[in-house]
Amino acid sequence: MVEYQKYIQEIKKYAVENNVPIMEDEGMNFLTTFVIKNQVKSVLEIGTAIGYSAIMMALCQPSIRITSIEKDEVRYLEALKNIKKFHLENRITLIFNDALDVRLDEEFDLVFIDAAKAQEIKFFNLFSKNLTSKGYIVTDNIYFHGLVEKNEKEIKSHNLRGLVRKIKEYISFLNDNPDFDTVVYRVGDGIAVSKRKV
Repeated sequence: MVEYQKYIQEIKKYAVENNVPIMEDEGMNFLTTFVIKNQVKSVLEIGTAIGYSAIMMALCQPSIRITSIEKDEVRYLEALKNIKKFHLENRITLIFNDALDVRLDEEFDLVFIDAAKAQEIKFFNLFSKNLTSKGYIVTDNIYFHGLVEKNEKEIKSHNLRGLVRKIKEYISFLNDNPDFDTVVYRVGDGIAVSKRKV
């Protein structure tokens, strides 16, 4: 496990140096605790990046199986490398593709959305079909570095303003969804947990 700690630090260092967004420590603690508490055995992750969150979920739950989708080739290859270091190839399956072009038959206890913010509603609608009846959809970066709660006029960048607008639309979509109940937790960068209505 000491060796694993070293590898985890290396992944975090790589993320900082290469400007790869990975989950904040507080958010990661929330996610791994959630996985343990709810006895999550299967996860579909939208947005592998360099494999950090998939690895952390796999380490906290020995019986878990994770399928993770990443469309950026550099990140995908780095994730493959990282997963090998932890000897998790038999429990984490990576798919190199745009998630919107992926169709899966199996069901998952947890769908974790941590990818392109502008596509979150599409991801939710597409992959909620792959959720077990008592499964959860968890979305990271709901507050997007605090920008979602800011006045839009204060955000100088046009692109950033558009992105924040998309996240606000996603929050409205979650709140008004007739099939799911959603709770947003003020941990890390804001995490939404959606569960199918009974």
